[in-house]
Amino acid sequence: MSFTVVIPARYGSSRFPGKPLVDINGKPMVQHVVERAQEAGASSVIVATDDIRIAQVAEPFSTVCMTKASHQSGTERIAEVIDKSAIDDGEIIVNVQGDEPFIPAENIKQVAENLAQSTCQMATLSTPVVCKEDVFNPNIVKVVVNAASHALYFSRSAIPFERNRMMADAKDANLSLYHRHIGIYAYRAQYIKQYVSYQPSALEHIESLEQLRALWYGDSIHCASAAAEPPVGIDTPEDLSRLLDTLNA
Repeated sequence: MSFTVVIPARYGSSRFPGKPLVDINGKPMVQHVVERAQEAGASSVIVATDDIRIAQVAEPFSTVCMTKASHQSGTERIAEVIDKSAIDDGEIIVNVQGDEPFIPAENIKQVAENLAQSTCQMATLSTPVVCKEDVFNPNIVKVVVNAASHALYFSRSAIPFERNRMMADAKDANLSLYHRHIGIYAYRAQYIKQYVSYQPSALEHIESLEQLRALWYGDSIHCASAAAEPPVGIDTPEDLSRLLDTLNA
């Protein structure tokens, strides 16, 4: 199975400027992401950035595509890559964020395979929530799926809402009901063009979750449990320090 990994990498993070270039064990963060994509068996890996500093660092180990700074999401940035690189409409594209240096390679391969075997327009992954605080943490995105492993909804709120338990105690939760969304996506190039042609939806603005645009317009998202437990995302320098402490312990 052929698939292309595109890694959106922005310099201007408000909480962690220059994050894709931070040194991790002697390599820039974005290089670690590229290596995980290569380990997954991607036929091509492209770093999509709007910053020349990231481009110059990434060019020795990856194809680089310079993109506009005005994109509002990684998917919009990938649409420009598809256009500039003349990627075939049927090619499976996996969107791996540039701040996921320790994403398991098997998860990248898994989401591509899940899309290839599904009739859904998109595929993504989830993992069980392991502590009650995460159920109520708006930075942890929760997902509910149906019997066919199709996503019903994504939210920063506690979904599903367990009526009897939560009406009695607003901070209590049955952890077996909750799954954290992992921000990796697979879709075919043709669908990405379709996605960016849609007008942004009210729900994606309310929740600040780009995948809700697909659900708003009636498209399906396959969501399976990740083959390997992913590390927590890196949003701040403190997140990186904690992650490194854990990995080097």
